[in-house]
Amino acid sequence: MRTRGHRDDPCYGRRAVLGLGLATLAVGPARPEDAAAKAPPQPNDRFVSLAGPKKGEVVRVDSIAVGGPQLQVYPVSPDGTVRNETPLNLVILVRFDPAELSEETRARAAEGVVAYSAVCTHQACPMNMWSKDRNAFVCSCHGSVFDPKNGAEVIGGPAPRPLPSLGLKAADGVVTVAAAFSSRVG
Repeated sequence: MRTRGHRDDPCYGRRAVLGLGLATLAVGPARPEDAAAKAPPQPNDRFVSLAGPKKGEVVRVDSIAVGGPQLQVYPVSPDGTVRNETPLNLVILVRFDPAELSEETRARAAEGVVAYSAVCTHQACPMNMWSKDRNAFVCSCHGSVFDPKNGAEVIGGPAPRPLPSLGLKAADGVVTVAAAFSSRVG
């Protein structure tokens, strides 16, 4: 015996579609500022600190310690929209002596500052740990280790590929996006 609302009921599909339509109307249409906050980092975006005493402040080259640890940031568009509506936009910045960077990494860096996606390529956990001994990013979920001086190459753990990098430039001492992520995030 079937009851109303069961998936075998011929009206079930129509009700589900109608329900989804009404839910969309209740939430409202997407606003342009929502789309901007979800957009990936764009050329000329700056970065703002995610936490700590400088939370929300624009990141300058000289505010990043040479040799780590990394700084978690979000991109911010030239109009001031913080692109923080998706975890895929979380970025990590770290600064080294430019002579310590591989040639490819140095080409995407700005005054020794490098930027990578903070989403692990193994299972999309946030990259939130630093190994001072290895000068490397560490995923706290499964222990993948990435070398920021060499294109975030995997140097340990289960991650299948390097972290995507962002091309950077420095404009009046402010770290700015110059080019999109080098590969798919996550």
